Amino acid sequence: MKYRLQAILFVFVAFMLGCNEYTIVGVLPDIAHEYHDSLSALGLLVTVFALIYAIFTPLITSLANRWRRHHVLLALMVVFFIGNTWSALAMNYVSLLLSRILTATVAGAIISLVLVMASFVAPREKRASLVSWVFAGFSIASVIGIPIGTIISTHFSWHDSFWMITALTILVFIGLVWLVPRDTPQFKSTLSKQFALLKDSRIILGVIFIVAICAADYTIYTYIRPLITNEMGFDNTWLNWLLFGMGIFFIIGNKFGGFLADHGGIHRLGNIYIVMTILYLAFGPLLNFKWLAILVVALLCVAFSCYGSSTQLMFLDIAEREYPQSLDLASSLNSIFANIGISLGSLTASTAVQFTSMHNLGYVGSIYGILATVLVLILSRKYTRMQY
Repeated sequence: MKYRLQAILFVFVAFMLGCNEYTIVGVLPDIAHEYHDSLSALGLLVTVFALIYAIFTPLITSLANRWRRHHVLLALMVVFFIGNTWSALAMNYVSLLLSRILTATVAGAIISLVLVMASFVAPREKRASLVSWVFAGFSIASVIGIPIGTIISTHFSWHDSFWMITALTILVFIGLVWLVPRDTPQFKSTLSKQFALLKDSRIILGVIFIVAICAADYTIYTYIRPLITNEMGFDNTWLNWLLFGMGIFFIIGNKFGGFLADHGGIHRLGNIYIVMTILYLAFGPLLNFKWLAILVVALLCVAFSCYGSSTQLMFLDIAEREYPQSLDLASSLNSIFANIGISLGSLTASTAVQFTSMHNLGYVGSIYGILATVLVLILSRKYTRMQY
């Protein structure tokens, strides 16, 4: 019974973090209207958040190894609460940017610690399933959090969308105080020994693959609202339903990713990213055929989200076997390099929108898709040869 409650709580943590990270995408037009700024300029809020997230997550995760995990987790939650509440109160661009930076410094470390705890509390045969559900928590945020946040922003204010997340944070904190495991094994070590994990060629290939996938994702996801309304021609009534549908397909992708992690993992991903690249190439020409374009987006959502369980378990297994002092760092690699990819993708998208048009975003995404496909095929052969 306690394991089930802990599993639900871990998914809820991911949901909270997903709401904070993704809601900004749904409310960017409303922020642009209030601040009298352009969408391309405000897209940097996504880029900066992801970049800070990627920089600070390994540092905080590694330094936190010196203290008990549950104490560190609760302290990070307090900082997250302050940062998100600051976002809700922000009355100008600089204030909002600084609040997003503060939130980004701790968000990655929070989910990393939760994933380590999840790997300890779950029976080994259920690890892939629980990890996939934790990743699905971010997708559930897309299904429920982003549409609700967008509705709140449209009918009231985008500030109220962040107040909703503050309320969620309080509930999550109470749950963590009650249910978080206090006795997970820890291997204290120096920073240099922990970062030795990053010299492993398997890890290097894996993280570059993640960067490519997430860069491909955010070439269109950064501007998904104007793509749906301005380019495809759907009205605001359809917008919320379509965002909801995207979240459903993200969840399907995450659960499919859990299945893949139990049935071949990395070795099964090559064909998926070949298909993803083809879909990207078709995206621009199909934008004028709105229902076909939405179908492409739905299939892309599945492809984006099915890698997480396989790479997460691969990183954790490598760390457990060969770098036990780096377990916390290994748990953070997915989120660190996903956000490097998000930063790269959103920056590329902002540049493409500024100098060309949104119709070209699919072609930009296809470049990252080709890179991801090549990497995962090399990765698959390498792991087979090494009998991973």
